[in-house]
Amino acid sequence: MGFFNFFSREKKETLDNGLQKTKESFFGKLSRAIAGKTKVDEDVLDNLEEILVTSDVGVDTTLRIIERIEERVARDKYVSTSELNAILRDEIASLLTENNSTDTEGYDIPEGKRPYVIMVVGVNGVGKTTTIGKLAYQFKKNGLKVCLGAADTFRAAAVEQLVIWGERVGVPVVKQQMGSDPASVAFDTLTSAVANNMDVVLIDTAGRLHNKKGLMDELSKIKRVMQKVVPDAPHDVMLVLDGSTGQNAFEQAKQFTAATDVTSMSITKLDGSAKGGVVIGISDQFKIPVRYIGLGEGMEDLQPFNRMEFVKSLFGDE
Repeated sequence: MGFFNFFSREKKETLDNGLQKTKESFFGKLSRAIAGKTKVDEDVLDNLEEILVTSDVGVDTTLRIIERIEERVARDKYVSTSELNAILRDEIASLLTENNSTDTEGYDIPEGKRPYVIMVVGVNGVGKTTTIGKLAYQFKKNGLKVCLGAADTFRAAAVEQLVIWGERVGVPVVKQQMGSDPASVAFDTLTSAVANNMDVVLIDTAGRLHNKKGLMDELSKIKRVMQKVVPDAPHDVMLVLDGSTGQNAFEQAKQFTAATDVTSMSITKLDGSAKGGVVIGISDQFKIPVRYIGLGEGMEDLQPFNRMEFVKSLFGDE
């Protein structure tokens, strides 16, 4: 069953508003870079490279984009600066298409995968627990039975925050005492989910970036214990990243993808900064689907990532 497969006018408006700061910053820099220029030459490409890097697209991805534009300029012999916007849009859309970022919206939960288990990872402060709450709301809105597991047992605030979200959305939260074994909480959550015929389970995990081995061991233990209840759990390991931190989000992605098998990403807080380019770079660098983007505080402001709508919003529809 697929969800959120219609990109409504409301979603488009939220996306446009959420990316407004990125768009204004990027095109402001681009306008200044090509002022007085009629064709895309070496100077324009050098300036464009700097703009992409400072927009948090990332060095490696920026170089790939510049290389593609250079090939196009060489092939077409003459490319005007007025065409640069459309070329950038095409090349970035192409890049996202190649890098596992599809237009499949949200989750597609197979009938045979009940409960469908999503383990959510990420450092403290990135919006991990809020993302879980918003996902729970969207799943419930679509008629699914959802429960949450408070396996971030190292911070009382994390458990309390998840309980508040559970009450707000109207879904049960399984928790234990502070300092309990996170794997034990995950075990209890899945046991309860199976007994109560839940459709979706969202497991919150500790947001600590201690040494890589410690993180790996902890997440591996949670997985092993969950598999005693649901043999193929987790069905998705979602990494939540704070888009407003720019290059720091890249570093967190490196740490977590090295420590566990991340299968999807959500990038939050894109509305509060001009760092929306980070979505392009992270998608390109890690080849892991970006499933959701966070564009505001509201329940509906966690949107399934639609690469084409994202590029249209950033560069225009034409």
